[in-house]
Amino acid sequence: MTDGKKRLFASAEGLSRDEELFISRIEDLRVRRDKCYEPCYTQFLSEREAMIADKYMRHVREEYFRFYGGYEGAQRVILCVYPEYAEPQWEDFPLKTVEFSGRMAGTLTHREYLGAIMSMGIERGLTGDIVIGEDCAYAVLSPVAAELAVSGLDKVGRAGVKCAYAGDGVKIVRNDSFSEINGTIASERLDCVTGLALNLSRAKAAELIRSGAVSVNHSVTENVSVSLSEGDVLSVRGHGRFIVSAIGGKTRRDRIHATVKKYL
Repeated sequence: MTDGKKRLFASAEGLSRDEELFISRIEDLRVRRDKCYEPCYTQFLSEREAMIADKYMRHVREEYFRFYGGYEGAQRVILCVYPEYAEPQWEDFPLKTVEFSGRMAGTLTHREYLGAIMSMGIERGLTGDIVIGEDCAYAVLSPVAAELAVSGLDKVGRAGVKCAYAGDGVKIVRNDSFSEINGTIASERLDCVTGLALNLSRAKAAELIRSGAVSVNHSVTENVSVSLSEGDVLSVRGHGRFIVSAIGGKTRRDRIHATVKKYL
């Protein structure tokens, strides 16, 4: 794809300069795949990066690509672009899962685990999801990062932990926690749903949206009238992340019942 066509795609999607450079790296990956005729992989991508990459691949009619983050439903994933007759298996992706155990392992937060991992000099692009269970936690990492963690990470926050490679039979299941917010809204517009989520007036919610502080499904929007649906993910800078759980049913005053869940 020419630079002009890439710019048109970036403009249509409202991409930032950094995101334009990201698209260039994805295109370089395709070129390297065609030259070497072997699967080529990115580092771990954020949810927004994965969304942009997926749209770009479909835009250029690329057929031979797939995402994987170590388990079904992973949020941070690796993109693989592969030759027509060399589709990789899940085990071919450059990632390893490590398990944290110890008396306090299940009570530590995602922030504490991520901070401990990155304090070892491990970059964010080398870290996938961190999933906390009842009495342990799992981190999906690049092979190099996993080796560093297993060989040298024995404390998270103030708690001592043991870090080891997870067994082959380990099944990771996300167990996100939420608080539920119920109320009524005038319509499915973004300013109405944001107001419900943050317990703000519609006008205050609109100010936040117009300031660029609100993302819908990982894309910043300043359009207060965007219509939301069940399953949409809402992120508000400084206030957290939400998912629209239910919209439907009207009150006698013609307002709409809605439920928003906030990630804890």
